[in-house]
Amino acid sequence: MTYVDGFLVPVPEARREQYLELARKAAQVFRSHGALSVVECWGDDVPDGKVTSFPLAVQLKEGEAVVFSWITWASKEARDAGMKASMEDPRMKPDFENMPFDGQRMIFGGFRVLVDA
Repeated sequence: MTYVDGFLVPVPEARREQYLELARKAAQVFRSHGALSVVECWGDDVPDGKVTSFPLAVQLKEGEAVVFSWITWASKEARDAGMKASMEDPRMKPDFENMPFDGQRMIFGGFRVLVDA
C-alpha cells in the first residue's frame, strides 16, 4: 500500500522563488530515489483558527505563507530506503545560511494510506 510523507512549512512570501527552486531540486532527488510523486502547494486559502489551524501549527508570522507538501512512495519500505538515500545524496546537502524557511517550525510525518479513491 502507498506510503505518504507530509510536510507543513512556513515560508516568507519574499522567498517564494528561492523556496520553489529548492523544492524542485529536492523533488528530483526524491524521484531519483524512488518517490512516485512530489507535490508542493503554496497556501492560498488558509484560515486562522482559534484552537488549531495550519497557521497556528507552524507559528505563522506576518509576511509568511504555509506550504503544504507531500511525497508518495510505493510502500513504507520504499520510503525508508528512498528517504535514507535522499538524505545521503550530495544534492541534498543543506545550505543552512540560505534556507528559504525556518526548519524549526516545519512539521512532518509519515502516513499509511487508508483510502485512495
